[in-house]
Amino acid sequence: MTTLQTVFAKAKADNRAALVGYLPAGFPSKDGAVAAATALVEAGCDVIEIGLPYSDPLMDGPTIQDAVHRSLVNGTRIADVMRTVEGVAATGAATLVMTYWNPIDKYGAERFARDLANAGGVGTITPDLTPEESEPWRSASSNAGIDTVFLVAPSSTEARIKAVVDCCTGFVYAASLMGVTGARDSVNVAAEGLVERTRRHTDLPVCVGLGVGTGAQAAEVAAYADGVIVGSAFIRRILDAPDEAAGNTSIGQLAREMAQGVRR
Repeated sequence: MTTLQTVFAKAKADNRAALVGYLPAGFPSKDGAVAAATALVEAGCDVIEIGLPYSDPLMDGPTIQDAVHRSLVNGTRIADVMRTVEGVAATGAATLVMTYWNPIDKYGAERFARDLANAGGVGTITPDLTPEESEPWRSASSNAGIDTVFLVAPSSTEARIKAVVDCCTGFVYAASLMGVTGARDSVNVAAEGLVERTRRHTDLPVCVGLGVGTGAQAAEVAAYADGVIVGSAFIRRILDAPDEAAGNTSIGQLAREMAQGVRR
């Protein structure tokens, strides 16, 4: 199994940032999610985040909300998420689940961590779980041998950044802006400063997400971050495609552009 530590060490040795792609489970279909993620891996993504569809997505912008809605309409459940992880992990990419806390809490933290590890998942990103409430999840994750990733934001104080990174074991997710996900015309200038501030408190890789939608933007972020996270730009191409095959071709093209962009 490819671990996050292996991914970032290899990227560093190759003098590049890691490319992280996000797609929800069950989108554009249950089987189509694995096919789309595989297309991203084949085009150069090092890490895949599989989103767990949730009915109250606080951080998700309209593009991801649309995809998640379609996934929920498709009847996607946690068992489907685990099957998606298993299929994507089989490609050799480090595979995480990005999820809000409520689904884990209802499923059972120990059970979720164990099932994710058994499916080949290497960790989770939990955007709404605060450091103060994270100990049960961090303990369950440690027992299962999976990593935990939490978020810092431009508004985070030094004390808050320290509290967040102390809960991380895989990498630190630096949200480039205050707001919801979505590709934008430019990456927030606050992102570079946030990465610098975060590195004062940890030796873990720091990855930037929110707002990256082009190869040029990926190159911009790769100049100062350890990883570049892309979600909405891939999802938009799938939404705009006439069918799943065309969508996979389109996201593969964009992922290749970004894979070139993250090389320093």
